[in-house]
Amino acid sequence: MDFFAVPTLTFGVLYCFFVISHDRRRILHCSVTGHPSSEWISQHLRGAFPDNSAPGYLNLDRASNFDGEVVGTVTISGIQPKRTSFRSPWQNGVAERWVGNCRRDLLGYVIVLNERHLKRLMSEYVRYYHEDRTHLALESKRPVVEWLRKIQM
Repeated sequence: MDFFAVPTLTFGVLYCFFVISHDRRRILHCSVTGHPSSEWISQHLRGAFPDNSAPGYLNLDRASNFDGEVVGTVTISGIQPKRTSFRSPWQNGVAERWVGNCRRDLLGYVIVLNERHLKRLMSEYVRYYHEDRTHLALESKRPVVEWLRKIQM
């Protein structure tokens, strides 16, 4: 999981929070806020893993909003938190790659108006990322479509 900042038309800053699965590069949860607090993150983490669908571990960096409350929420869910080293974004390369793709594919071409606009853009981008965009790391397959085909067989 991680955050990335997105500037707006009025020179404000919004933060996009996401949780990505490393195995199939699926976005498990994505949301936007202007003020990312540890309470807000904890609430969205509970929504990201419903019905005992929590992974074994969760990579998170050492940002100040990933404090004890967030780590406690992760631990209560039965997930082992794995912190990256200071100033080492390559230790969570899958998340950093998704941020780069999002910036290159979407945010480099659009000026974000407000929080509602960014939420709509991100939901459409996540749909595109899952259903239409091929991934070289997945042998040019799509994360969700190929995963669903395996389940249905």
